[in-house]
Amino acid sequence: MFHRRSFRWRLPARTLVLGERTLLMGVLNVTPDSFSDGGLFLHADAAVAQAVAIERAGADILDVGGESTRPGSVGVSAETELGRVLPVIEKLRGKIRIPISVDTSKSEVAEAAAAAGAEIVNDVTALGNDPRIAEVARRRKLALVLMHMRGKPRTMQKTPFARDVLRDVAAGLRHAVAVARRAGIAKSQIVLDPGIGFGKSYQQNCELLDRLPELAHLGYPLLVGTSRKSFIGGVLGKGKLRAGSEVDRIWGTAATVTASILQGAHIVRVHDVAEMAQVARVSDAVASPRLIRRG
Repeated sequence: MFHRRSFRWRLPARTLVLGERTLLMGVLNVTPDSFSDGGLFLHADAAVAQAVAIERAGADILDVGGESTRPGSVGVSAETELGRVLPVIEKLRGKIRIPISVDTSKSEVAEAAAAAGAEIVNDVTALGNDPRIAEVARRRKLALVLMHMRGKPRTMQKTPFARDVLRDVAAGLRHAVAVARRAGIAKSQIVLDPGIGFGKSYQQNCELLDRLPELAHLGYPLLVGTSRKSFIGGVLGKGKLRAGSEVDRIWGTAATVTASILQGAHIVRVHDVAEMAQVARVSDAVASPRLIRRG
């Protein structure tokens, strides 16, 4: 079991302590085609209600996304993405207290979302799609999640996988950090994500979870998102375990969240916030028994 370092993650309006306990990033997809909950929260009022529910369930961060990046997905324009996320972020002012992250790889969306109140940019391309996101983050002092993705969503599970997944992920993240730092992003603004499910085989996803401590040597906090992903279904199969659909993967997700935490993840990105809040609390207690709260 790996003992993770503590960090202070600097946002525009606050600083989050990472490492004392695991933080939960709750997922809010404002899309018609996301792999797990596409279409459920496409309308702003439904999305706002879900955001409030996510906070009440125990999330520490809300991650709002307006473009699906599931395997095989096709991108949308910045205009379309803005039309989905901006009304939600604007309506959330005064309704939730947790910081809002915008899941985008477009600088125009990052800029507008920050103006509306977002404090974090979660870029699944690690500045590969639009390096100008780094300039937006520097100017607005936004926190930045840099995620490794091999290839692009439309073809990432069809092209050859890396021969050495850890080396591939580490090299990609080092490059992304270098781009961000050259743009003036402070180290205290950056969190890294190995990109579970993004251009990796089922076996490689499991290997990355097992080898998270090696990625911790990069010197940055780690965010891990395994929630409901297809590799969990691949491990479980479709028979009596009913792992064929995304919503049937909650127990498999719980196992991967536990593994992530015990191997050093500082933040876990999840759909089922109430359930994973329990998983995280018990995993934290196993990792640091002295921190168990009584009562």
